[in-house]
Amino acid sequence: MSTSHLTRCAWCSDDPLYQNYHDQEWGQPLFDDQALFELLCLEGAQAGLSWITVLKKREHYRKVFDGFDAQKIAAYDAAKVASLLSDAGIIRNRAKVAAFIGNAAAYLQLKQEGRFSDFLWSFVNGKTIVNHWVNISDTPVATAESIAMSKALKKRGFKFVGPTICYAFMQASGMVDDHSPSCWRRC
Repeated sequence: MSTSHLTRCAWCSDDPLYQNYHDQEWGQPLFDDQALFELLCLEGAQAGLSWITVLKKREHYRKVFDGFDAQKIAAYDAAKVASLLSDAGIIRNRAKVAAFIGNAAAYLQLKQEGRFSDFLWSFVNGKTIVNHWVNISDTPVATAESIAMSKALKKRGFKFVGPTICYAFMQASGMVDDHSPSCWRRC
C-alpha cells in the first residue's frame, strides 16, 4: 500500500524516516521488554530536542550501545563512557549517557521482580488509553498516568524519566493512542 497520500498526525513531517516511524511504530502497542527499555532510553535522550534528531541517530545508538543489551550497558566503564562522549553519531551529553547506564542497572533490578512490560503497562491498566483530542494543541504534555509512571521509575533509580518524557514514551509505545482524528493510523 502506498502511504504517500495518507493523512497523518500534524507533528509528522514529510521526512520519509519520520513518516515510516509514524506509520509503522508510533502508537503501536509495544510489549517487548528490551524494545521498551530502548525506547525509554531514547525518549530520555530526546529531552530538549526534537524526536527526529534522535530518530536519525537511532541506528547508531543501537550500534554503540550494544543493541541496548542492558547487561552490557550496566557494565560500561570510564573508557567506554569517554568513547561514547566523543562519538558524533549520538547526542554527546554526559548526563544522558550516564542515564542510559544507570537505567540499564535499574531495568535489570526491576526485571528481577517480573516483566518490565507488565510494570509499565500497569500505569494504563494493561490497555491502551484512546484519547479524542480535536487539535494537536489539546494534547497534554503529561497526565496523571505519566506522572505516576515517572514517580515510580524515579523511585527505582531511573533518570530522564520526567512526566513529559513518560507521556511521550506512553504515546510512542501505544499505551496512549493520541493519533489525530483524521490520521489514517487512528484506532
